Amino acid sequence: MGSYIPSTLEERDEMLRTIGIKSTDDLYAAVPSQMKLNHLNIPEGMAELTVSEKIRAMAAKNKVFGSVFRGAGAYNHYIPSIVKEVTGKETFLTAYTPYQAEISQGVLQNIFEYQTMICELTGMDVANASVYDGASGAAEAITMCIDRKRRKALVSSAANPMIIQTIRTYCFGSGTEVVMIPSRDGLTDLDAAASLIDDTTACIYMQQPNYFGQIEDCTAAAEKAHGAGLKLIMGVDPVAAISIKSARECGADVAVGEGQPLGMPLSFGGPYLGFMASTKEMMRRMPGRIVGETKDVDGKRAYVLTLQAREQHIRREKASSNICSNQALCAMTAAVYLTTMGTKGMQEVASLCYSKAHYAAAQISSIPGFDIVYKGEFFYEFVTKTPVDADKLLAKLEEKDILGGYPVEGGILWCVTEMNSKDQIDALVSALKEVSSCN
Repeated sequence: MGSYIPSTLEERDEMLRTIGIKSTDDLYAAVPSQMKLNHLNIPEGMAELTVSEKIRAMAAKNKVFGSVFRGAGAYNHYIPSIVKEVTGKETFLTAYTPYQAEISQGVLQNIFEYQTMICELTGMDVANASVYDGASGAAEAITMCIDRKRRKALVSSAANPMIIQTIRTYCFGSGTEVVMIPSRDGLTDLDAAASLIDDTTACIYMQQPNYFGQIEDCTAAAEKAHGAGLKLIMGVDPVAAISIKSARECGADVAVGEGQPLGMPLSFGGPYLGFMASTKEMMRRMPGRIVGETKDVDGKRAYVLTLQAREQHIRREKASSNICSNQALCAMTAAVYLTTMGTKGMQEVASLCYSKAHYAAAQISSIPGFDIVYKGEFFYEFVTKTPVDADKLLAKLEEKDILGGYPVEGGILWCVTEMNSKDQIDALVSALKEVSSCN
């Protein structure tokens, strides 16, 4: 049987020797061993039907929970059926990068509409054609802000730990210093941030809401940043953004975030979407692609890729980013979702998330030992203490077909969205009472 990879084994060995490693496994040395799959334990020569049955049996081991109360960066939202119906069309699924504008008008218009919606969501002047995910978007935003003199970034310790890890990885490669801003009572300590600023500091990154679900004072952060000549990067939750001040209203220079809540399922291994938007002043430093609207020779509306000089493949020696593609299908998914929901629908989703989360927080915290950890305002995530071991508690909930919150320092981070009914919340509370009373 031929190989999926067209190069020969000899050619691959030569490439490996050239970069100084012995095998392709060495390329993944940073990946924890427990996350690697060495083989599928399927004998050679099996019929396709038999292989298919074995793979389905493996997939059946995955657990699909009836109730989900976990967020921490990926969220369970309702996706209207029309979203998959539209984006699943072969025309869109097989489309690649729109280099030739004259034959890519449909894809380019999709991206343009997506960019427009992201600008409306964040209040910013311009958005790009997306990046790989929210974490890489945050890291790319820091790269936008640094220059030869200012090569230090202040990052809130109240941000998602996985985003912080991604920022560290990117900044290690670019020689940018990352300094963590401590948190206090679940919020970014802005006084501590002010004390960390010096002449080499380029920007501040913080999330809204933050990892613990708390609503940050991003307006005050912007004032401190701009007062010292820094840029403020806001990590934005696209659903919470409907109900709270936009990134632009807060004074942010760059807004980034994870677009998964905008029509993309939680599917294990599925692609996510990083959105980026900025003020006009930062536009030429933005990585990736930007689609612009213009007119053709006949005066008709047309779409083109614009500001290409920023691209890694155009001016490699001056590129500030290695982003050279876009998540066009995911971006289109977000655009179809936002169009389907409309302003009223998005406001209803945000309202349901907020009200149900606060109901759940009140009910859970009424159980002895499950006190709310952080007393500030929150949107749809909150942290409670737990009187029993978090892992044991969550394992007991799994037995009841409930995916509980995420274990964090000090307790459990819970998330409630529009997908959680009152009956589900009440069932969770009953289960917590039962489990805690048995220990």
